Amino acid sequence: DTMRRVVRQSKFRHVFGQAVKNDQCYDDIRVSRVTWDSSFCAVNPRFVAIIVDASGGGAFLVLPLHKTGRIDKSYPTVCGHTGPVLDIDWCPHNDQVIASGSEDCTVMVWQIPENGLTLSLTEPVVVLEGHSKRVGIVAWHPTARNVLLSAGCDNAIIIWNVGTGEALINLDDMHVDMIYNVSWNRNGSLICTASKDKKVRVIDPRKQEIVAEKEKTHEGARPMRAIFLADGNIFTTGFSRMSERQLALWNPKNMEEPIALHEMDTSNGVLLPFYDPDTNIIYLCGKGDSSIRYFEITDESPYVHYLNTFSSKEPQRGMGFMPKRGLDVNKCEIARFFKLHERKCEPIIMTVPRKSDLFQDDLYPDTAGPEAALEAEEWFEGKNADPLLISLKHGYIPGKNRDLKVVKKNILDNKPAGNKKSDLISAPKKAADASNPQNDAKLDEILKELKSIKDTISNQDERISKLEQQMAKIGD
Repeated sequence: DTMRRVVRQSKFRHVFGQAVKNDQCYDDIRVSRVTWDSSFCAVNPRFVAIIVDASGGGAFLVLPLHKTGRIDKSYPTVCGHTGPVLDIDWCPHNDQVIASGSEDCTVMVWQIPENGLTLSLTEPVVVLEGHSKRVGIVAWHPTARNVLLSAGCDNAIIIWNVGTGEALINLDDMHVDMIYNVSWNRNGSLICTASKDKKVRVIDPRKQEIVAEKEKTHEGARPMRAIFLADGNIFTTGFSRMSERQLALWNPKNMEEPIALHEMDTSNGVLLPFYDPDTNIIYLCGKGDSSIRYFEITDESPYVHYLNTFSSKEPQRGMGFMPKRGLDVNKCEIARFFKLHERKCEPIIMTVPRKSDLFQDDLYPDTAGPEAALEAEEWFEGKNADPLLISLKHGYIPGKNRDLKVVKKNILDNKPAGNKKSDLISAPKKAADASNPQNDAKLDEILKELKSIKDTISNQDERISKLEQQMAKIGD
């Protein structure tokens, strides 16, 4: 109650949410019915991607933003997975590259043509294989190019260098139970995870160690979420022992007690948090709810301030959240959601009404741009960098994206480094003496095997031709 009673000054008190008109929705889409708590939708300034029902495998739609209206049943899809797709994520540094995780235990990375798909896409740029169970989470590194994280139901988190197709870090002994979500911090030096064992863990992935953890973050048994905020604090959503939905704010340097903890209601949909680091607003979309609630995070008590609720009639199956550079600054738009219904996707626009037509720089501080601050190798070597910021004063004009090139290392040259700590440290050495005797012996072995197979085949050939001759004689 105190959350609602205290009226405080905030420019976001009057954020106004509005669904677009019918002709600006994407209609006739069979949204995936997989029981999995991901958002099923990912958007960027060029495209909206939606996981759809697909017979015999997994698929998702990729539509150019302007392609609204009825989507034809024969519209091409991205359909290379052999099992349902569970999660998708656009690369923050290339608006034509998207990653997908699937029940088929693989992660695939796709390059979408500049103007969208004209034919179904079945060939990914690279397939990342390393999980032994379905992959339910994919998340790109916020500042390093071509670094992708995936988490599977094998309770492992793998961090890939997409540019070489290699697994470089494998965190497979930190979680004893299912991982519900993973979130990078602002510069991508840490990750936080929420897991079925009710723990929130803060992990340094390069040192492969748990920096902080909290048991029973929320007492309830239903799924939780944990995300990093721009100041390094962690925001969580979950359930109380009495199945009430809760939200909480934590300082990872001292996880004993939450900075703030609020109970909300008794609905049973998992609360998906969407966070805008520029305005410090968190939007909570419950799966199966028909509302979006939003809160402002500040450094004065009660720290999490309820702002308002956007309500509509229909429940949401999933939700996409547009990055800041895809918004219309001339209309004071501070957020845009893409709400999934059973058969359509409906954009919802959040604005702060202002009388002036001028650029409102208090609403639009410089925001993360599409340039990567680091290369993958620099990050794996231990460097950190904050996002490279751009001004939205004159709107954002998407530039030309370079194609994603994957240069696979020669597998015979060095063993994949993605196993354990010891491997990681010795991997560079292995690469240096690539022509070590072990590999030479392996090559000899392979060549011998090839020769023996060839010999067998030629023997069989002779035998077959003899038998054929005998058959011919009998026939005569």
